[in-house]
Amino acid sequence: MKGISHFITGVALATFFPEVVQLGAEGVLLPMLAGIGGILPDTLDFKFARYFEKYDLEIDPGLDPDPEYIADVLAAAMRRAYESGTSQNVMAHTVRLGPDLWREYAIRFDPEAGEVAVRVGPLVNTGQVPYAGTEPAGMEEARRKVGAPLVHTYSSEYKINIFSGPSFRFAREGEDLYVHFLDWHRRWSHSLTLSVVLGGIFGLLFGKWAGLVAGLGFAAHVLEDQVGYMGSNLFWPFTAKRLPGLGLIHSGDAIPNFLTVWTSVALILFNLDRFSPAPLLPPARYLLVAIGAPWLVLGGKYAWDKIQARLEPTSREARRQADIIAEVEEKVE
Repeated sequence: MKGISHFITGVALATFFPEVVQLGAEGVLLPMLAGIGGILPDTLDFKFARYFEKYDLEIDPGLDPDPEYIADVLAAAMRRAYESGTSQNVMAHTVRLGPDLWREYAIRFDPEAGEVAVRVGPLVNTGQVPYAGTEPAGMEEARRKVGAPLVHTYSSEYKINIFSGPSFRFAREGEDLYVHFLDWHRRWSHSLTLSVVLGGIFGLLFGKWAGLVAGLGFAAHVLEDQVGYMGSNLFWPFTAKRLPGLGLIHSGDAIPNFLTVWTSVALILFNLDRFSPAPLLPPARYLLVAIGAPWLVLGGKYAWDKIQARLEPTSREARRQADIIAEVEEKVE
């Protein structure tokens, strides 16, 4: 979900504790600490972890990308990973032609044919809107045999166009070669175990309520992300792989983010009122009108739209990739 959604969720959760509300009235901004805990997992990933990611190979397509060259390099890295048993981490850089102009190219993994394919696409702007008629004339898709059974964990095709470009980790698991997308994201930083550790550290340094709200905000972020497609490594360091998400929402979808922010603000006001010396809000009526009605109307519309979208010929893997890309683009803008 968006950063503001994670932040305000943490603040709202902190206000459920009357002691925290009272301390806030005295000038101790513990709810803000909970909000900071709520945005910390992605901050660790996008402002720290990704810069320490090491790549075995970086593909620089230049200003005039050659699909034959890119396909050769990818296929060689995939064969190397399969034959040696040592994973290969590959970064595919984008093609920036101007302040708001990029050349798109696509990488496609074809498990049925055992191939990797690359094609050069149109020019696009930073909003990923293509310019009609800008595809290179006469340039065909380049295809290369990998020589290993392929399993792609997200989409079979990845469009590479704006910002820093994606990374792939090719790893042999049993008799199959797995293609992992953005392997560095939501690993150790999105762990419920880490939320407990973080809460303990803050508790020792700043007191039990600081530890509670910081850990709670952090954990809320992890669980909110699990509602999407990508999932997280929930119990690092005891587990090594991301647990796939529930696939109920995309992180960038407007309605879930709006409802999260709206509900959080409504709960903050409700909690501040009920812990005040003279509460004014009728609890049942307020919760029904302020939270129940928006969820019924907007949540119902969103659910209907999702049902309609699932009737379209789009794979779960493609929807999962869209979720990841939407989040990555938000963080690197």
